[in-house]
Amino acid sequence: MKKLNERSKQVRRDTLKLSKAHGGYHYGGSFSIVEILIALYDRILQPEDKFILSKGHACWPLYVLLKERGLNPKLEGHPSLDEREGVHFTTGSEGHGFPAGAGMALARKIQGRNGQIYVLIGDGECQEGTTWESLLTAPHRKLDNLTVIVDWNLFQGAGAVKDTLPIDGLGSIARTLGWAVVAVDGHDTEEIHTALNYFEKDKPLLIIAHTVKGRGVSYMEGRGEWHAKYPDPEHEKRAFEDLK
Repeated sequence: MKKLNERSKQVRRDTLKLSKAHGGYHYGGSFSIVEILIALYDRILQPEDKFILSKGHACWPLYVLLKERGLNPKLEGHPSLDEREGVHFTTGSEGHGFPAGAGMALARKIQGRNGQIYVLIGDGECQEGTTWESLLTAPHRKLDNLTVIVDWNLFQGAGAVKDTLPIDGLGSIARTLGWAVVAVDGHDTEEIHTALNYFEKDKPLLIIAHTVKGRGVSYMEGRGEWHAKYPDPEHEKRAFEDLK
């Protein structure tokens, strides 16, 4: 797996600082999406685009990137709608951001408006019924202005995804339904950037980003218990040492 560069480490350090100062946690799923967010916010998103973090518990690196852009989102455990501050949908309960994003994309098609809708969901979230309804709806409506990224880190709050409710074959099912599907190393910003630029007319895009829970902090990596665990001062110190 590609080594983390300074930008990736910096966003993780800032995530730790910001979240610890405001009672945040959920570091496992926050650190698995950092490179996805960097690719989006540093190189992809345009003023007419919208991004929805459907796995809202992983909000702290998103807040870091929004604040870098001079925005002032409300710093709480899940994002709350505030379009002026870069938050385009309230998320927290799993399975809500994807259907909302599909609705936004459909509205733009009907209105003839430009701009892409990007939604980041978790692999555990793929067990939700609303996710499957949205998987069916988006290609039927030819929503090629919708991009959905799956943070495929193999863990959810209840444990390993494979033990809770396996979702193997998601990519092949989506292709059968009419999606364009790309798989990437979710910690390689170049791969992610290339995938985000992929386009097939009339087809929504599903990017399966293979990631590591807690990436960048040795004692968190691949450990499901760090989904919602709060680091004590010694663990916090070790995390900053890993991210030097």
